[in-house]
Amino acid sequence: MLFRQLFDSESSTYTYLIGDEATGQAVLIDPVLEQVDRDLKLVGELGLVLSHVFDTHVHADHVTASGTLRERTRCQVVAGTGGAPCADLQVRHGDTVHVGQCAFQVLATPGHTDDSVSYLLGDRVFTGDALMVRGNGRTDFQNGSASQLYDSITRVLFQLPDATLVFPAHDYHGNTVTSIGEEKRHNPRVAGRSREEFIEVMNNLHLPRPKKIDLAVPANRACGRTEVPAPEA
Repeated sequence: MLFRQLFDSESSTYTYLIGDEATGQAVLIDPVLEQVDRDLKLVGELGLVLSHVFDTHVHADHVTASGTLRERTRCQVVAGTGGAPCADLQVRHGDTVHVGQCAFQVLATPGHTDDSVSYLLGDRVFTGDALMVRGNGRTDFQNGSASQLYDSITRVLFQLPDATLVFPAHDYHGNTVTSIGEEKRHNPRVAGRSREEFIEVMNNLHLPRPKKIDLAVPANRACGRTEVPAPEA
């Protein structure tokens, strides 16, 4: 398996490239529109063919590259049920998506948004904004729910083995990876907190509105398409 972690500095987004060396098939997880050429260049350099794009949720801080990548490579776009209706495959908890010989298990992890999913591949899990390094995504828009996110973290993600590596969709402090065991012990939002305490913390973050939310959310529900089609004559 080939694995690369890529970064978009404007949105602090991590994009992950996973390639199956046996078949040459590859997937990009949470690609960013402005990084399409960079990502496709790397796919080609590694001798891979992009067969899938996975979005963990409808992002509010950047525009996904999923639709553009589909146009350029004919890959399949995968997203959680209730997210982008333009996805080729809308997945639910327990589904498995194969990229070559790599089998990704879908974990429903709503709470940051109502469509959030994580993708488990062997010893690593790609958690989007549900679980980050010593943090988690906000819950104050896109049908977010602090109580639902607490359950997603503690009843779904924290049920994975402690050694499972956690690769989030964002980091704002230079961290690149954590583990389930680390977050159980050291995540200040969750470790040692009850559901009620977690909800209290999340309801009092008072974070500024994401700068790109008005552009990004409708665009991402259309797989990154930002143009409004002209009405037919």
